[in-house]
Amino acid sequence: MSTEHDAGSPAPVPRTTGAPGCSVPDAATSGFPARGPGARGPGTWGPKAWGPAARGGPLPAGARPAPGRLGRADTGGGVWAWSNWSGSERSRPSGVVVPSTDAEVAALLRRASEDGTRVKAVGGAHSFSPIAATDGLLLGLDALQGLVAVDAGRGEAVFRAGTRLHQVAGLLAPHGLALPTMGDIDRQSIAGALATGTHGTGLGFTGYSGIVAALRIALPDGRIVDCSERTEPELFRAARVGLGAVGVVLEATLRCVPVFRLAAVEAPEPLAQMEESFPERSRTTDHLEFYWFPQTRTVLSKANTRLPGDAPLRPVGRIRGFVDDELLGNAALGLMCGVGRAVPSLVGPLNRLATRAAAERGYVDASHRVFVSPRRVRFREMEYALPLEAFGEAFAELRRAVEGYREPISFPVEVRTAAADDTWLGTASGRESVYFAVHRYAREPHAEFLEHVEHVFTAHGGRPHWGKIHTRDAGYLRGLYPRFDDFTRVRDAVDPAGTLLNPYLERVLGIRAH
Repeated sequence: MSTEHDAGSPAPVPRTTGAPGCSVPDAATSGFPARGPGARGPGTWGPKAWGPAARGGPLPAGARPAPGRLGRADTGGGVWAWSNWSGSERSRPSGVVVPSTDAEVAALLRRASEDGTRVKAVGGAHSFSPIAATDGLLLGLDALQGLVAVDAGRGEAVFRAGTRLHQVAGLLAPHGLALPTMGDIDRQSIAGALATGTHGTGLGFTGYSGIVAALRIALPDGRIVDCSERTEPELFRAARVGLGAVGVVLEATLRCVPVFRLAAVEAPEPLAQMEESFPERSRTTDHLEFYWFPQTRTVLSKANTRLPGDAPLRPVGRIRGFVDDELLGNAALGLMCGVGRAVPSLVGPLNRLATRAAAERGYVDASHRVFVSPRRVRFREMEYALPLEAFGEAFAELRRAVEGYREPISFPVEVRTAAADDTWLGTASGRESVYFAVHRYAREPHAEFLEHVEHVFTAHGGRPHWGKIHTRDAGYLRGLYPRFDDFTRVRDAVDPAGTLLNPYLERVLGIRAH
């Protein structure tokens, strides 16, 4: 293995095995299956060459199951069946491995490249697009979790790539640090959030890829490389939003901030008022977003103001939180979607009832508890990033498209913002962006509706979220990303055999099937 450091760069954050929260199984309990019955000989592998896990049996002791809905497609054949969180994507991997060390990942990739086997790494399986789907080897990151090291002076923390976002606050709290911002879902892995360009809201803040200071990556040829702006800079720039196409991220160094609290105000307000004021308010409010329920003239807004870490807490009461977040935010939404699916004519009245039932509430809590909301009703999602200045015209067109669709839509449209960043393939690369997220209840057909509204976004130079549903290909995307060809050049160099590709990546990167 080769690990490269630039002598002129700041010293790397010290690495400490067994750091707080670090999950480091020993070799005896590794999730990396040994070859078992069915292997055809030394150095070979077939569908059964990776032991019980590859045959659809139980994972080895100490290994956690790969994420997503994973099971055997049939009892006799031993074929894996995998789907993502929403059920929008399904695949049948030829095998499943859950490595627990960097060396195991590197060895697996090297062997796969030599044998012509494709590999896809999967974190939380929360992407709606087929970015993680594979009929090759599924590499679960669940045994690569935990905090490796912290440099409090620089405000940087090193995490293993499979660490889930919902674990981060607890790992950083003893060091007085927090993530600068978060999205409203925290089930993703750090690696997955970076690979897809996941983000929160606020014009003063980038998505997760914008806070990456360094990465440790396993390449398809078996090398392990540490990269940053000063060491292997092109690999680093490509991998910040790497789509899982330029290597398997093993560790990520994130720039953090001192722990802080948020004062949240959630309230219904007139749609016309939000349409007129959203761009300006996004500049004066730390974190602003809103939800619009189709066939209503009301939006539900959420405005968060940053406060010092020692500001007095005023959390939502236990009963109020249960009623608002669980009963109204999830149970009632699920019921509304189910009723609307059975009786479409009721969707409009139910949406209007939901906005009338919403009450204003204000509270102060730890940042991660304010940013994140529980999401228990499954859905399918398309999200596009548009230039911020396109908000007014694009939102008006989107409302007309949604309400003009042949079926009424029960799920709300979500609108957020993000600061421009310097990533190569980040959706906010080089421009302040407004994000429009359109959803469809998971038990309703989604493809036709999402394609129906997609033209609104593409007409304004919209960039699709890499982890959400869209129909765009390289012919469209190349014109939106000035560094698109630089990315594909780096990808071609580190993975000439296409070990990390799948049909989705071939489509969006313009690569012919290997």
